[in-house]
Amino acid sequence: MRKHLFLLLPLILASFANAEFSSDYISEHPLKIASVNNIEIAYREIGQSENPKVLMIMGLGASNRVHGDNMVRGIEQAGYQVLIFDNRDTGGSTRFDSWGQPTIWWQLLKDQLGFTVNAPYTLDDMSADAVGLLDVVGYQDAHVIGFSMGGMLAQQISAQYPQRVRSLTSVMSTTFAKHLPPPTKAANDALTNLASGDTTEERSQAIRDRGFYPESMPRQLMAIFKTGDRSAEVKTIAVKTLVIHGEDDGLIPLSHGEHTAELIDNSEIVIFPGMGHNIPEDILPNMLERIISHMKTADYVAANIESHH
Repeated sequence: MRKHLFLLLPLILASFANAEFSSDYISEHPLKIASVNNIEIAYREIGQSENPKVLMIMGLGASNRVHGDNMVRGIEQAGYQVLIFDNRDTGGSTRFDSWGQPTIWWQLLKDQLGFTVNAPYTLDDMSADAVGLLDVVGYQDAHVIGFSMGGMLAQQISAQYPQRVRSLTSVMSTTFAKHLPPPTKAANDALTNLASGDTTEERSQAIRDRGFYPESMPRQLMAIFKTGDRSAEVKTIAVKTLVIHGEDDGLIPLSHGEHTAELIDNSEIVIFPGMGHNIPEDILPNMLERIISHMKTADYVAANIESHH
């Protein structure tokens, strides 16, 4: 898995950049700045302040806009206030460009030989940012939904700060266990096509217009490597958990999602045929339904516990 992953950065971007996409509704909500962990985190709140809270976390190099209007509005319309933000090193949050770019082949060799890779931060730092943001905006707890690397952060938060998590939804993500399979041949073939000149200036601009910051991806990838296999920590997660994965995910194959669900007691896994490492428009309504039902059940359980105290 590890040595192939960085090669597929263009593929991650391509899969997102091709889809029909709008973030106009998200952009109508002001981007605010919070001071967290000695850095600045940019965030938006969408929805009524009296509603239960949802924290959504994006993946590699992706700003808050990459969630897209349909996903965010769907959750808001189900009766939630949504908190979306830029992970450190993307968007309006503190960037680490001055740290430079890792020499990826050298860092991967170090990783394979069992040495620590160089990274300006770890996933633990990034999950602490998210929890610090909850403190700043005054949320006692929230449903946490994470996508890809954001799913790793959502898992970390659920393991390390369980009292802040009402439910966990981990989408197309992984524990980064070393035994899990690498990306598929099809994913590598798609990369080869990109490498043969498909990554045009137009494509690059489309990626940025969509809300991605490609220059932050190698550094965030090093954060994933530096943090390593999180299986032992994921196994401790006790919050109500939903794992969602695409049957056709070439970047993070289905067995990664299945492994996550196996480790977490009483978790539920939903597998979508026809879904790769993205969220197709025709699958989004069904996915929203599953996520909202999962959160409503957790809300119901929490309300019953509170009423008995």
